[in-house]
Amino acid sequence: MTISTTGVQLKTNRRWLATFVELISSMRFAISLLSLLAIASIIGTVMKQNEPMPNYVNQFGPFWFEVFGKIGLYAVYSSWWFLLILAFLVASTSLCISRNAPKMLKDMRSWRENVREQSLRNFRHKAEWSFPGTRAELVTLLTDRIASRGYKVKQVDKENATLLAAKQGAANKWGYIFAHSAIVIICIGGLLDSDLPMRFQGWFQGKTPFAGNGVIADIPAQHRLGLGNPTFRGNTLIPEGASSNTAIIAQQGGVFIQDLPFTIKLNRFIIDFYSTGMPKLFASEVEITDHETGKKFPATIKVNQPLVYKGLSVYQSSFEDGGSKLKLSGYPMTGAGNTTFAVSGEVGNTTPLKGGKDNEYTVEWSGFRPFNVENMAQSGQDLRSVKVTKSFAAGLDKHLGSGAKSATVKELKNVGPSVQYKLRDKTGQAREYQNYMQSVQSDGGYVFLAGMRESPSEPFRYLRIPADDNDSVDEWMRLRAAIQSPKLRAQAAHRYAERALPGNRDGVQALQQQLEQSAIKGLSIFAGDSVQSGYVAVSRFLERVPQAEQEKAADIFMKILNGSMWDLWQIARAEDGLAPVIADEKHARFLQLATNAYADTFFYGAPVYLQLKGFDEVKASVLQVTRAPGKNVVYLGCLLLVMGIFSMLYIRERRLWIWITSAEDGKAQALMAMSSQRITLDFEKEFDVLKQQLPQQS
Repeated sequence: MTISTTGVQLKTNRRWLATFVELISSMRFAISLLSLLAIASIIGTVMKQNEPMPNYVNQFGPFWFEVFGKIGLYAVYSSWWFLLILAFLVASTSLCISRNAPKMLKDMRSWRENVREQSLRNFRHKAEWSFPGTRAELVTLLTDRIASRGYKVKQVDKENATLLAAKQGAANKWGYIFAHSAIVIICIGGLLDSDLPMRFQGWFQGKTPFAGNGVIADIPAQHRLGLGNPTFRGNTLIPEGASSNTAIIAQQGGVFIQDLPFTIKLNRFIIDFYSTGMPKLFASEVEITDHETGKKFPATIKVNQPLVYKGLSVYQSSFEDGGSKLKLSGYPMTGAGNTTFAVSGEVGNTTPLKGGKDNEYTVEWSGFRPFNVENMAQSGQDLRSVKVTKSFAAGLDKHLGSGAKSATVKELKNVGPSVQYKLRDKTGQAREYQNYMQSVQSDGGYVFLAGMRESPSEPFRYLRIPADDNDSVDEWMRLRAAIQSPKLRAQAAHRYAERALPGNRDGVQALQQQLEQSAIKGLSIFAGDSVQSGYVAVSRFLERVPQAEQEKAADIFMKILNGSMWDLWQIARAEDGLAPVIADEKHARFLQLATNAYADTFFYGAPVYLQLKGFDEVKASVLQVTRAPGKNVVYLGCLLLVMGIFSMLYIRERRLWIWITSAEDGKAQALMAMSSQRITLDFEKEFDVLKQQLPQQS
C-alpha cells in the first residue's frame, strides 16, 4: 500500500495560504497597520521634515543623526517603510472587501424567507394576535400597513400559512463597503502623490539627486526629471524681473531638477501689511510662456489662489530676498582703534572684510528684511550669561541692568530693516549675525540690537548697543575704544580720584593715589584680555575675596568702575575735540547701558560690527509647483468615507416577519417577529409602535 505525498503537500500549501490570507484580510491586521501609520504621522508632525541635514546634526548629535537617518525619520512620508505600510494596508483592505462584499450584497438582496414558525417564536421581539377576518384579508391589510412605513414587503406562501417578509435600511451595508473602499482609494491616492515615481526613475532610468553647486542649466540629465514625471512637488525662487522654467525637488541626498512645460517670469511681487507690521497679503504678478505654443499670458498668484495650467498647480508659498544691494558701515570691535569703513554687499553673495588687521574674514550675506515685527514686551535673549557666586550675586546684579527680562504681554511692533550674515574666518569657522538698522526701546533706553548665534538651530542672542543723542552707535564705539586704551584708562583713573577726593593735603593725596590705583586696576580688569573681560572678569576677580566680604567688595568695585567710566567717556570725547556731556539722568543711563554692552562684547565674538546704512531691495517670490494626480483620487475617497460613515451610523437595518395562519373558527392568526443588527432605543420604540398599530382593525 502506497501513500501519495503530493496530495498531502497540496492540502498543506492551501491551508497555509488560506491562513495567510485570513491574517492579511483580518480586522486586527488592518488596525495594527492604522496604528503604525498614526505613530508615523505623529513623528512626522513633531519632527520637522526635509530640513537641511546640518540642522538635524546640531539638534540630535552625530550618533542619533545617523540612527534617525537610517530609518528615514527626516522624510517620514516618503520613507520606504511608510510606503510599505500603505501598500500592505491597501492589500489588506482590498482582500477584506473581496471576501465580505459579495456576502453583504447577497444578504442585501435576500429576504430571508426560509424561516419557520417555531424560529419566529424564539425571537426576543415578537407579538401575536387574532384577526376577525380571513387570512387573505389580513395579508392584504398588513402588506399595506407595513409598506406605508417604508418597508419593502414580499409575500411567501407556505404550507397552510402565509409569510410576509419585510426589510428596511439594507443600504446600511453599503456603509461598510464605502468606508473600506475609501481607505483603499485614499491610500492609492497617497501612493500616487508620493515619491515612488521618482524612485522608479532612479531604479530603472539611473536618476540621482544632485548634491553639488552649479548653474541649473548646466546640471547633467541624470539629475533632471522630464516633463512626463507623473507626480512631484517642488519650489522655485524667482527674483523680480527674472524667470524660471524649472523647480527644485529637495531630497535627502541632494536635489532633483524638474523641468516645466512653461516659463514663469515674475514681473512684480506685492506685499501688504497690517498696522502692526504683520503681512496680510502677498502675491506674485507673473507672465507665463508656453514652451509648446509660445503663448504668453499674465496671471496673479495669491495665497490659496493658485495658477492651474497644463495639469500643474503653481502656489504662492513664501517670499525671500532676491539679491538686495546693501550699504553698511563697519566699526572695529577689538583694539583701541575707532576708524569706521564702508562695506557693500549683495544678499546671496560674499564680501571680503576690509579694514584693520582682520582682512582674512569673509562676510556671507544670507538675508535682508525690510520689515521686522517683534514683541517689544520681550525683545530677545541677552548675550550675557554671567554666573557669579551667591554671596555677592545680588550686589553685582543690580549693576547689570535688565538684560533678559521675561514677559507674557505681547506688544507687536515693526522695528524696521535688518541684515543677516555669516562671518567666516580663514579656518572655515563661522558665526551668524543679525543686526537691526534702527534703534528700539529696551532696558529703559534706546538700543541697537545686534544678534549672534553659533548654529542655525539656536535662537539669536542680542548685544544691546545704546543709541547716543544723535541716534547712532558712534558714542558707544568711542567709549569701547577708550576702554581698550591703557593710556586713556590711566588718565580717567587719575581724573576720577581727584574728582572723588578733592584737595591737596598730604593725606588726601595719598588716598587719591590709592583710589587712582584701584580705578586703574578696576578698568583694566573690566577691559579684559583675550581670555575674559567685562563682568566675567570682574566676577573671577571678586572670587578671591573672602566670602563674607564679597557682597561689600562687589558694591565698592562697581562704584569705582562706574565713576571712572564716566571720566573715561569725557576724556575720549575730549580726544576727538568734543565738549563734555551734561551729567544728568539720561546720560547716566546711557553710560550704564554702554558698560553693560561692553561686557557683552566678549560673547559677541566678532572683530567688527556692521551697521546697515542703506539698501536697494530686490524681492523674490517662492512658488511651489505641483503635479498631484492623486489629489482627485483622495477627494473621491473622502467622499466615499463620509458616505460610508453616514450609512453605518444613521441607516439602521431592520427585518420584519409576520406568519399568518387560519384558525378553526375561521379567524386569522398572526405571529410577528422583528430583528436588527443594533438593538437601540429607536428600535425598541419602533417595535412597540408596530406591535400596537398592526393588530388594529381597519
